[in-house]
Amino acid sequence: MKKNLVILSILAVLVILLSSCNLPRPTEQVSGPDQLNTFAAQTVIALSTTVANAKTQAPATQAPGGLIATATPPAVNTAVPGTATSQPLPCDRVEFVRDVNYPDDTAVESGQTFTKTWELKNTGSCTWNSNYAIVFDTGESMGVAPATQLTSGSVAPGQIVQVSLSFTVPNKVGTFQANFKLRNAAGVIFGLGSDGSKAFWVKVKVSASAYNFVDNFCKAEWRSTNGNLTCPGQTSDNGFVVKVDEPTMETGAKENEAALWTNPPSGTDTEIRATFPALSITSGMYFKSIVGCLSGANNCNVKFILAYIPEGGSETKLAEWSETYDNNFTRVNLDLSTLAGKKVQFVLIVKSNGESNQDQAFWLQPRIEP
Repeated sequence: MKKNLVILSILAVLVILLSSCNLPRPTEQVSGPDQLNTFAAQTVIALSTTVANAKTQAPATQAPGGLIATATPPAVNTAVPGTATSQPLPCDRVEFVRDVNYPDDTAVESGQTFTKTWELKNTGSCTWNSNYAIVFDTGESMGVAPATQLTSGSVAPGQIVQVSLSFTVPNKVGTFQANFKLRNAAGVIFGLGSDGSKAFWVKVKVSASAYNFVDNFCKAEWRSTNGNLTCPGQTSDNGFVVKVDEPTMETGAKENEAALWTNPPSGTDTEIRATFPALSITSGMYFKSIVGCLSGANNCNVKFILAYIPEGGSETKLAEWSETYDNNFTRVNLDLSTLAGKKVQFVLIVKSNGESNQDQAFWLQPRIEP
């Protein structure tokens, strides 16, 4: 019994100490030993729970100066999804801006010399200077130097510069492309694209273009044995050249193509000749025409001669054909392969055989074509 009283006394003290939190409300009645034991047991359970909860919490630490330091929350990743990490610009890069002239597949003449200009942008981080060069990479060089100074000044990153090179087109038919890159002061080659491996270029086309002597006959220098001739002349002149749109041949056939009526002046072994502007000849080109006497020129007796004058050279005969008024004509289809790659002036000549009398000779559609 005494033992129970001691226990009850201890519990009573604990109850008094914790009364602020755990004492029953004033409306509750506490009486009797059993109720006191029950209340004391509940108080012990509550105290144990409080102590247990306190153990599960992270203890506060004492910071210098007496402040209580709380636990630092874990770091939060604040990176924006999809954001790329910036990469440093390479030292040397170039961007093609535009073709200033001669865009791709521009038609040019064989043997023609032309100057191509590009606009390029410095997209690297280094300044281009006079030690940088434009260099031939691959393709048809068209006579360009292996390397040419890019600029005499400087081109800072972000700036645009125009660069030009001169080319000479081959004396043949086809498409010709020359590819280029740049070279820095250390000799490193670079070009277009993200990795600097791509080239920029010039691309031109040479076609076997026809040349019609009738359409250009007054661009020629006309002469006869007696001196210079006017173009076009008059049929009443002593020696003349005129264009006939629908000539009637000695066969009686009327043509629907134009001809040059060339009439030597009166006299013995006289002639009339035309020297045309220089033309560049490519392989596969031919001189074509029909030569003969006009209808009614019964005494026609002439010699047709095709000659040429190369640059810096003298006149050379290519071929000749004799014609009389015999109800026939000559169809000409002359291969000019021996002149391929040359720039020449063609000379059309008509000579009288003996006394000039009704030497009404014609060149029907004289032309050069493939």
